[in-house]
Amino acid sequence: MEPFANPFRPGAGQPPPYLAGREHEKIEFEKLLHQDPILKNFILTGLRGVGKTVLLEILKPIAVQKGWFWAGNDLSESASVSEATLALRIIADIAPLVSSFTIGEEELKKAGFEIPHDKIEAKLNFVMLSTIYSNTPGLESDKLKKVLEIVWDVVKSKVKGIVLAYDEAQILKDKATDKQYPLSLLLEVIQYLQKKQIPYLLVLTGLPTLFPNLVEARTYAERMFNIITLDKLSESETKEAILKPIETEGCSVTFTEHGISEILKYSSGYPYFIQFFCKEAFDAILQQIKVGVEFPSITIPEFVRKLDTDFYSGRWSRVTDRQRDLLIIISKLPNADTEFTNKEIGEKSIELNNEFKPTYINSSLLRLIEAGLIFKNRRSKYSFAVPLLANYIRRQENEATV
Repeated sequence: MEPFANPFRPGAGQPPPYLAGREHEKIEFEKLLHQDPILKNFILTGLRGVGKTVLLEILKPIAVQKGWFWAGNDLSESASVSEATLALRIIADIAPLVSSFTIGEEELKKAGFEIPHDKIEAKLNFVMLSTIYSNTPGLESDKLKKVLEIVWDVVKSKVKGIVLAYDEAQILKDKATDKQYPLSLLLEVIQYLQKKQIPYLLVLTGLPTLFPNLVEARTYAERMFNIITLDKLSESETKEAILKPIETEGCSVTFTEHGISEILKYSSGYPYFIQFFCKEAFDAILQQIKVGVEFPSITIPEFVRKLDTDFYSGRWSRVTDRQRDLLIIISKLPNADTEFTNKEIGEKSIELNNEFKPTYINSSLLRLIEAGLIFKNRRSKYSFAVPLLANYIRRQENEATV
């Protein structure tokens, strides 16, 4: 018999063997698919490791089953450089879905006089869409509107609508210094199409900085979206995520009640951490079984150091020594795992005899936001953008003082 493969997958965006929870999110998304006309779009936001990318992949077949086309991708820095590159990204994502559709006929001219010309079907492929884009007069937004209107005119008898879904959307920002406004372009085009009752549904996922970016680009963005913030799983959902994948015929690995409680404790319900600790525990137990250990034993804290290396150390290495000092002070706030203010950081720095001036705190927080370690919410408070980062920082400080 083939050995039972480790079912747990802690990779970035990797679908878990069992998706615990998230039923509410799926239901809310399905409601948006039934809009007529479309008045609200969809945002999934949350910290790293809460399963935004995984959930996005779960939503795709729901939309397809309901009769929608789904076009999307991960947004990259290159795709968000300018309005034109973002438009190209959207066109490239839609083209494979519509390339088999015919937009008209073209004559295939032959040499010679009075020779009849053959006619070939003009397909709505990437070349055709790009040509339409290039030949449309006006701004980049006018060109993209034209392309998306033509696409809908061609496919509207076959589908209920088209979902444009983009992951890592927090990187999409307007760049006034370069006179490039890709985020504004996206919002303007979608609003224009929806006002004309053309069913394009925009789905965006990203870190908590995503929505403030949207509102900063266009004030009306606040009214365009239903926002769902993904959080950690409940205790019961976490237990399901731990146990369901190994409650399978042929699986020789089991977790004790103590082991389950340890995974609950150290993962705090964050999906990535659940998968990480379960994978490590599964591998360790399986290897002990193979060499004849009757009662395999593991301790989850042994895997914390590996988690630090795999998940946190790369981010920690990118900050300066002075920024680390500031992060250490934040980690010692009683509310470090929730929300904190500039004032609280300043007061704590004085208490710890390592005073930071308000101007430095402000500028450092901005740089830490750019580094993806901190985000500022709409209540003018700050939070860590990485789950349990305060715990990691405290561990680093403890090791440094040993």
